[in-house]
Order: sequence, then C-alpha cells, then structure tokens
Amino acid sequence: MVLLIAPLAVVLAALWAIAVRRRATLPAAIHIVDPEGGPTIDADGAARSVQAAELRIPAPALVALWSPTSLERLARTYWRFLERCSLGLIRVAYSDRDRAVVLLCRPFVLIAFDPPEYELTADRGVVRWQIRGGALVSHRQDRRGGFLQIDVRRIDDADADHQTIHVEVAVLSFYPAIANALSPRLYAATQSAIHVLVTHGFLRSLARLDLAQSRTGRFRGDGGAAQ
Repeated sequence: MVLLIAPLAVVLAALWAIAVRRRATLPAAIHIVDPEGGPTIDADGAARSVQAAELRIPAPALVALWSPTSLERLARTYWRFLERCSLGLIRVAYSDRDRAVVLLCRPFVLIAFDPPEYELTADRGVVRWQIRGGALVSHRQDRRGGFLQIDVRRIDDADADHQTIHVEVAVLSFYPAIANALSPRLYAATQSAIHVLVTHGFLRSLARLDLAQSRTGRFRGDGGAAQ
C-alpha cells in the first residue's frame, strides 16, 4: 500500500511548482468556497469529500461555454490536471467500459470508474463517474454506489457583464482501501489530503478558461444547450 501512496506524493511538489509560477492576467476570477469543511469518513468506512469554488467570468464567455461539449471538455480538464500535476506518473486510460486512473499504464489501476453520465439544463451541469474498483478502493465498495462528480451551477448575479458559477467536485460513498484495511487517520493524512490539494489546484486552474479537448468526443458537433 505504501508503494501505491508514494507516487501520489509527487503531486505535492508539482502543485508547489504551479503555485510559484509567474501569474498572468487571467480571464476569470476564482474563490475557493468548500461547503463542508474537510473530508469525513463515517462509521461504516465511507469517505465523503466536497471541494468547491465560485468562478466569476464575463457573461459572453459563459454563454459560449454552457453546452454539452463544454461540459464534456470540463470533465477531460479534470483528468488532464491530474496527469499534469503528477508529472505524468498518474494517467487516465480510456475504454468503452471504463475510465481508469493508472500508475503509468494498465494493469496498475489505482481507481476505475464507469464511463461518465452527463446532465445539463439551463442552470446546472453535472458529470458523474461511478466508482468500480482499483488498488485504492476497498472490496467493500462493491455495489455501494460511490461516485466522483463535477457539479456546475449558475448563480444569480445582478452584474450584466459578468456571471458567477459554482463549481463543486465531490467524492461520495467512497470506501478507500487505506481507511478500511489500515487506518482512517492514515487515509486522511495521505490519499485524502492529496486529493484535496489536487482538487483545489484544479478549481483554481479554471480561472484560465482553458478547457481540454475531449478524448471521446461524445458531444462533438453539439454546441447547443441540452434540453
């Protein structure tokens, strides 16, 4: 288990390097607003972690971005950030059956998810991956419905020139192997702490409005809002 945790620690060095880089003028403003404080683990061993930010962007930019294609690209942006901040040690492998977070390549799967599900309305967009398994996942996870999701919601704003959106990244009903087999405290001090750092880094990176191109192109060519 230590060997699985150790590669993730490189994220700390990478995030520090990102933080000290020269900051350019960004097209949007971001403010971290975690709604629940720190991650928790319940008596059954299920972890819950919710990080969020408010992103204030020019109104025309939001109109252009609010589409199924952009929601899909936001999902890919999350995985791209994970790959970059781990210096390429952690990658995302795509297949028709799953999305696998791997250490360099298969078969070293840290955590695997079902393909994403998408929801998009005029005021809210959600992309959700159900947890399937992997080395970081306890065998108790099976059929318990844990998932990772990105939830984006518009916030009413009196400013006609700018729009505020709430971006939330949540891991819910996740049974981590470290916490269930060893110690919840060890999980909190390692995997959970690194996840929070990575997620905050991802949320701050959204101020660049630089969305990655989708690997699957499920909504490619569909630029309109979902009904």
